[in-house]
Amino acid sequence: MDDSSKSRPGWLERLSALLLREPEDRKELVELLHSAFERNLLDAEALGMIEGVLSVSELTVRDVMVPRSLIDVIKQDTPVEKLLPFVVETAHSRFPVIGEDKDDVLGILLAKDLLRYFHDPATFDLRDSLRQAVFVPETKPLNVLLRDFRTTRNHMAIAVDEYGGVAGLVTIEDVIAQIVGDIEDEYDCDDTEDNIIPVRGQRYRVKALTAIDAFNHYFDTGFSDDDVDTIGGLAISLFGHLPKRGEAVEDSGLRFTIMRADSRRLHTLLIERLHPQDAPLTD
Repeated sequence: MDDSSKSRPGWLERLSALLLREPEDRKELVELLHSAFERNLLDAEALGMIEGVLSVSELTVRDVMVPRSLIDVIKQDTPVEKLLPFVVETAHSRFPVIGEDKDDVLGILLAKDLLRYFHDPATFDLRDSLRQAVFVPETKPLNVLLRDFRTTRNHMAIAVDEYGGVAGLVTIEDVIAQIVGDIEDEYDCDDTEDNIIPVRGQRYRVKALTAIDAFNHYFDTGFSDDDVDTIGGLAISLFGHLPKRGEAVEDSGLRFTIMRADSRRLHTLLIERLHPQDAPLTD
């Protein structure tokens, strides 16, 4: 057996050797990592994850949170009979429960705790089913928040501004998505079907990968697909930059609001008709 293979350094040793030339700053470190990728010391997925880890230390809760206007909340006085369809429709696992307004967060309801209602409707009390809400400043660094999530085993936190008002909501999924990319589950839009889903009223959840011609057919619009192929690409061109979650822009009678995005691409948009009376009939 040839012993040369035993002495051949593995990818980790080769990467370590490359990094012996200590980088002066983070920019140079990233350049070294890209050099390692070009030399096949790292694959694209590993490179993306390392860049994600580096970016987390530079981001704050404000950069990834669901903004206040897009938080799906439950009012404490909502009858359970009306609550259940809302939970099913939004398909979240956790919901902030509020009193008079979104600044009055009473606690967090886990969707699975609603099973107690089916077990014994007469004794079910929404307030008794709430978990304690965790509040964090919107300026909190993401790497610190991730450590706190792991320590406390919480999966959701309410972001507050400098005045104590609710600014948004952040989950552990939002943080991890910055490292490994967006995490899709069984309730997310599929790549080939259900790319446009009616939400409520004249609002629609649209997958960023939806083809522009399919979007035009559904909304009776006339966006060009000469320069971009997808609605995500169209949104970026309308914003003029890669938008963050919560940013909105209006065009052709529609409001485009970013629902899900990471540092690399868009995932889901909320489309709202500004003139509902003009809504066309769709198949």
